[in-house]
Amino acid sequence: MQTLTRAGLIEKLYSHVGLSRSESAVLLEEVLEKVISTLEGGDSVKISGFGTFSVRRKGSRIGRNPKTGEEVVIEPRLVLAFRPSQMLKNSVNEGMMKLSARKG
Repeated sequence: MQTLTRAGLIEKLYSHVGLSRSESAVLLEEVLEKVISTLEGGDSVKISGFGTFSVRRKGSRIGRNPKTGEEVVIEPRLVLAFRPSQMLKNSVNEGMMKLSARKG
């Protein structure tokens, strides 16, 4: 399993786009800052062919402490949601099918 990191993304920008490492780092940080500020403003971020990030409101509800079984009120909150595009879903499914075919 491979973890995708900021450093890894910067390296990909550097090697594939031809920007310097420092320019790649600045570009990535600016993109991430724009995504974050857009979500903080309550708007969705749609990346064509990848998916949509959005902020959803979750209402107040009753939960249960798993250790004690005691009921507690869970306060309303905002949560970040991601909905993958159909193109991403298809790509992941095809990749998983190829991977399982190689193993089996």
